[in-house]
Amino acid sequence: MPEPHHHAFQNVLNGGVIGTLLDCHCNWTAAHHLMVRRGADRPPTTVTADYHVRLLKPTPTDSELRLRAHVVDATDDRATVEGTLEANGVVTATCRATFVAVKPGHPAYERW
Repeated sequence: MPEPHHHAFQNVLNGGVIGTLLDCHCNWTAAHHLMVRRGADRPPTTVTADYHVRLLKPTPTDSELRLRAHVVDATDDRATVEGTLEANGVVTATCRATFVAVKPGHPAYERW
């Protein structure tokens, strides 16, 4: 549930918060996909290579939000994911992003 400090203005979710939610949810979708693909017991550390968010309509903050994401393309070390944000059963934002599994030496390596 969004809280008042997440508002862009009264009862509408901030676009930066929307981007963060989609980036994070899609990133974990990519990490999980790559973990399963590799037969690993834990997800690799993945970072955002690129992402594009489309704000389709204002996202109301008076109800629970639903995030959905699925992998649309993948190799051994990267996954492209499409995601949606819904409020009251209506898609209010979409995202398409690419995430890359990083290697030792990268500052994010094994951050989780």
